[in-house]
Amino acid sequence: MRGYCGQNNEGRSYHKSCLKCLVNFKTAALLHRISQSVTPQVSPSTFLAVIFVSVQLFSILSAILALLEERVLRRLLPSQPNAHIYLPHLKEHEGSLKPIVHLGQRRTGVSLVLGVPTVHRQKQSYLVNTLQSLLYDLSTAERKDIVIVVFVAEVTIYFLPDAVRSGVIEVISPSPHYYPDFSILKETFGDPKERVRWRTKQNLDYSFLMLYAQSKGTYYVQLEDDIVAKQGFFQSMKKYIEQVLSEEWLFLEFSQLGFIGKLFRTSDLPMIVEFFLMFHKDKPIDWLLDHILWVKVCNPEKDLKHCNNEKARLKRAYKPSLFQHVGLHSSLPGKIQNLKDKDFGNQVLFKGHYNPPAELSSSIEKYLSHTLERAYNGDDFFWGLTPKRRDYILITFTTPQAVKGYFFRSGNIETNGDRFYNTTVEVLPNNVSNSVKEKVTRGELACCKTSSDGFVQIGSFKNGMAEGEVDGALGEIVAMRLLVHSDSDVWVLLSEVNHINIIYK
Repeated sequence: MRGYCGQNNEGRSYHKSCLKCLVNFKTAALLHRISQSVTPQVSPSTFLAVIFVSVQLFSILSAILALLEERVLRRLLPSQPNAHIYLPHLKEHEGSLKPIVHLGQRRTGVSLVLGVPTVHRQKQSYLVNTLQSLLYDLSTAERKDIVIVVFVAEVTIYFLPDAVRSGVIEVISPSPHYYPDFSILKETFGDPKERVRWRTKQNLDYSFLMLYAQSKGTYYVQLEDDIVAKQGFFQSMKKYIEQVLSEEWLFLEFSQLGFIGKLFRTSDLPMIVEFFLMFHKDKPIDWLLDHILWVKVCNPEKDLKHCNNEKARLKRAYKPSLFQHVGLHSSLPGKIQNLKDKDFGNQVLFKGHYNPPAELSSSIEKYLSHTLERAYNGDDFFWGLTPKRRDYILITFTTPQAVKGYFFRSGNIETNGDRFYNTTVEVLPNNVSNSVKEKVTRGELACCKTSSDGFVQIGSFKNGMAEGEVDGALGEIVAMRLLVHSDSDVWVLLSEVNHINIIYK
């Protein structure tokens, strides 16, 4: 933005100083014209009257300036509630509402913003599993249309670097001056001081997270750090939003437990946050959300049944639930909460596809009835004991196939740690020409690397998945192989096998 009179590069708004200098310039020009027009014959009283009118005009122009500046600021800055009224200690520390962004690409313009506040737990942390669950089956397009904002007080997070680099995960924390003095809180509703402090801090954490999220996307979803997501949750949420888009609602519920899975329009967040901050010391956040509904639609002259019916119009419950609570140890020390959403149902532990006839073999010992054949046919997942270096899974097609692409997923939503690590995807071409072999050997074929036994390496597992295209120069494929390159510390589970766009023989 320019520092002198004129428009900015986008031609939409004046710099604050530009508006002032414009008013000053116009006023000075007016006074100059008045002074030039005054002749010695003009009486002093007339001259003073003209000056008085000029001063009044200047006051009017200044008021217009103030209104213009306010509109410019409203357009350029995200809307914020009157936080300094409800948290007066913030006045002592400028910028105390500004988040500290530790990790991420500051992505904006997405459909869904998922907020995940996390705090230290004495017994067990669930955060990594929660994030892996949310990312588990997102497609490439879905990953570009979502951002997960993790709110932390202590930053010791050095995981999921690929998700952070791509912008799908951001990690923020508040200014150290954001929180008030919790020692002066009053005990209410029979809660001890420690619980009052815990629920008050939760209100402030959620409010801060919502303030940060409001400018990043169209909808905001409140989650917790000890949940699992149902496969396909992203598409399920978007479809349901489209169904109720033209209807009146304040939030949509994608879980029946507490505040988990509540979806809001980001345009409604300033009002919601202001209400939370206004009563942050008084009640838990799920009670406050219910009070917003009461304020908006309940008639004090009607009975409770009428009130509940009216509130139901502003909150829509989606079933089955898309998020399940899995944490046992609460962030409130000593609290055990074995809460389960009965509407969540069972998780999908594998995904079947139609694959071409093939002979299957593996050096990895299977567990119980979870065989490789059942996984390949889409009837189950393959579960094998701890892989060692040079272990493999071999898929030999009955007849050579023109394979265009592949997708392998290891682990599932319940056993996500049992993955392939340091494992490559290889193909055995049928009659690859000498020229192609030479290109692969010289590294001139970008897709591929050679193996000593005739297989060509075309990909590898990353975050439990391997997907890619098969270069047409390799011709028809006789076999595909997953080859382990180092000893693993865990078992392995193969939950999805898909050969893409095959021309079946």
